[in-house]
Amino acid sequence: MPFSRLAAATTPTAHIGFGLAAVGRPGYITLGRDADLPPSRSVEALRERTLELLDAAYALGVRYIDVARSYGRSEEFLADWLNARPDIHDVVIGSKWGYTYTAAWNADAAGPHEVKDHSLAAYVRQREESAHLLGERLDLYQIHSVTPESPALTDKELQAKLAELASTGVTVGLSVSGPQQASAIRAALEVTVDGEPLFRTVQATYNALETSAGPALAEAHDAGLTVLVKEAMANGRLAGPQAPAALRETAEATGLGCDAVALALVLRQPWAGVVLSGAATSVQLVSNLHAAAVDLDAGQLERLASLVEEPVAYWERRGQLPWH
Repeated sequence: MPFSRLAAATTPTAHIGFGLAAVGRPGYITLGRDADLPPSRSVEALRERTLELLDAAYALGVRYIDVARSYGRSEEFLADWLNARPDIHDVVIGSKWGYTYTAAWNADAAGPHEVKDHSLAAYVRQREESAHLLGERLDLYQIHSVTPESPALTDKELQAKLAELASTGVTVGLSVSGPQQASAIRAALEVTVDGEPLFRTVQATYNALETSAGPALAEAHDAGLTVLVKEAMANGRLAGPQAPAALRETAEATGLGCDAVALALVLRQPWAGVVLSGAATSVQLVSNLHAAAVDLDAGQLERLASLVEEPVAYWERRGQLPWH
């Protein structure tokens, strides 16, 4: 398992990963992102920002990098960074297939920025695309945003193809999304090929506002899967001026940022293997990584627990966030 490299890491930030969703394309739904990126959203401007952030993340002890086929040119930018640093072998690289980027590098695209397709044909096409860019550096390949009705949970031909990939040494996992994350996780735990579990990792949204997947993630961890957490800051709702009062007050008491406290709240979950930062600037990244130093007492944890929203309401609001 590639995650044994993280288990052996001694840096306090090794279990905070860095995701390129916010910097691999000109438009995304993170609040405040319009002010975080350079005025020019050209390919070269975002490539430069991504390489700068990857250098900073690695220097600060981050050892997991998360990309996806639908994150614009994120795989390409990461490949550029890896090719320029052939001496770096201790990072774990994860990507995802199942969404196709369709915005044509236009932050104001009229239609959807990405289109979902969990078919075998989509997997074969996107697997070739990922292999072309990342080659043998790809450690983990996940199905992107699985929901309970996803054909990936029942398509035996696709599952056999994924098991074939796993036999080559690439770990096969899935990410989940939406108000029924827990159901999708539990369904995935039942998927086997030739009597062996297919999925070895699961990536889910979990944060101070959306905790509904917690019990299912604990079950996945107990079943031997590595758990990765995305959107720990709720697409910016838990950072900066957007943060609710309970989080701002807790952050003030710790002397650190709301973002660090939000990430720390997730890191303390016993099942959390890797918690992703989606920073768009080096300042944000450094602030995020302070999460490793946050120590929350019982009273603070109780106050933060009051922030939890009903899953349907949370995901409805997420769906209304504008693409910046």
